[in-house]
Amino acid sequence: MAISRAFHIPGILFLFVSFVLLFLVSIGLPFLTALDFVRVHFKNGLPTVGSDTTAINQIRLGTWAACWYETDGDRGCSAAHNAYATTIYDAQRQGFVHIAPSWTRGLAIHPVATAVTLVALVLSFSTHVTARLLASLAAFLAAFLTLVAFLCDIALYAWVKHQVGKLSNVGSNTDTAPGFWITFVCFLLLTFAGCTVCFGRRRDRLDGATTYSYSWRDRFRIGRKSAV
Repeated sequence: MAISRAFHIPGILFLFVSFVLLFLVSIGLPFLTALDFVRVHFKNGLPTVGSDTTAINQIRLGTWAACWYETDGDRGCSAAHNAYATTIYDAQRQGFVHIAPSWTRGLAIHPVATAVTLVALVLSFSTHVTARLLASLAAFLAAFLTLVAFLCDIALYAWVKHQVGKLSNVGSNTDTAPGFWITFVCFLLLTFAGCTVCFGRRRDRLDGATTYSYSWRDRFRIGRKSAV
């Protein structure tokens, strides 16, 4: 039982940390300004966004919206919804690049992975063998969904970097943001969680089989002594 607990408790901790982190990332922009996936810093030839003609020095893309920071310190965000779009114009507003909804639609997988992680976390508290098996399967499913979400983050980063690079006379750096790396960490944690919960369940079954075997032998020996 002690060996089983040594596997089971870390699994619960991995699931709990993953749930908290994924939950925060799922809220993301425009509500949590630090948890975006892609961040572009503009160095010169400052562009504008949408119908706003004020120059910006930074734009961030999160789960539900894109937010930009103007040179005067103000912040603006697009309407919060899934599959949002963003248009960035060069300084002269003669050229532009468009981040279509198809590139941000996949970000909604983050909340789905969060919900599955919560299910795995709740099941992991059970001492029933079947519930632990379901917790392990749910953890692996959450890990798979988180991996898909991370691949969507990579695709968004690559596309934004490519598009921003097409703006004329605009110097910029496109970087991965905290939400990007948190998603990757959660994928690893969920994979570890699925393994530890599964190993803990297997250890419980082995311990149960061993106990049953000894009890059967004891009863057999007692029966032989009674017969004699």
